[in-house]
Amino acid sequence: MVPHRATRGEFDTWELITMKFTKMHGCGNDYVYVNCFEENLPPEERPALSRKVSDRHFGAGSDGLICICPSDKADFMMDMYNADGSQAQMCGNGIRCVAKYVYEHGMTDKTVIDVETGAGVKTLWLNVENGAVESVRVCMGTPTFEPASIPVDASGTAFIDQPVEVGGTVWNVTAVSVGNPHAVVFVDDVDWMDLPNIGPLFENHPLFPERVNTEFVQVIDRNTLKMRVWERGSGETMACGTGSTAALAAAVVNGRCENSAKLILRGGELLIEWDRDKNLIYMTGPAVEVYEGELKI
Repeated sequence: MVPHRATRGEFDTWELITMKFTKMHGCGNDYVYVNCFEENLPPEERPALSRKVSDRHFGAGSDGLICICPSDKADFMMDMYNADGSQAQMCGNGIRCVAKYVYEHGMTDKTVIDVETGAGVKTLWLNVENGAVESVRVCMGTPTFEPASIPVDASGTAFIDQPVEVGGTVWNVTAVSVGNPHAVVFVDDVDWMDLPNIGPLFENHPLFPERVNTEFVQVIDRNTLKMRVWERGSGETMACGTGSTAALAAAVVNGRCENSAKLILRGGELLIEWDRDKNLIYMTGPAVEVYEGELKI
């Protein structure tokens, strides 16, 4: 049964509608989750709700909104929105939390599930201990460096280690898509990066017609990368699963690391592995439920 949603025409005065939500995070990359199997949240209302709940002073505070929905292609669908209300294709940290939510809330008893995203159907393996999902492994798909597929306004078959002027400085950029666009830049020390200033310049650079997520990566050794990320539509976040995947792929093709590496992020650590035989990248990391609450909308 679809939950009833009040409209202005049903009452003489407007009444607030209460909607349940769950706050979750993966390595500090936090979202507000709404179970659309139980809550009636029309797609056209989701961008505005994402902007409202994401506000860290006047809302719940998050990097965006993720709706867990029915799917005719997979076990579940993840419909996600950035903090500015723009729709996003995929989030590696977010999808791990979806897996934790559906298992621990009794929506499935399977430990291998498929989730439909804007970047296609993803397969997830749940590591369950004593009834709780401790970590999740996600098949992130195949990285592509082809400019037209990212997209990047450039010719050629790949955009790898190319000079790009941003903010008056020339940066060597590797562009890669793992279902969404990323620009990876290798730097000597990520801690000293002024992301609030340089991040928006990368995000809105005319080279990227759909805007871009930007990863600033410091190579610690051939199996360890340290990263900060500026996400389009959200700004700097504590972690980014697709960004970590893109960073590993870019590091490998630039000869900077092995096919498997630990990614050190501001909010935690992820293991990224590129199976070169299958040409698939896998991400493993935690998922945490912070609290449950109710929204008045």
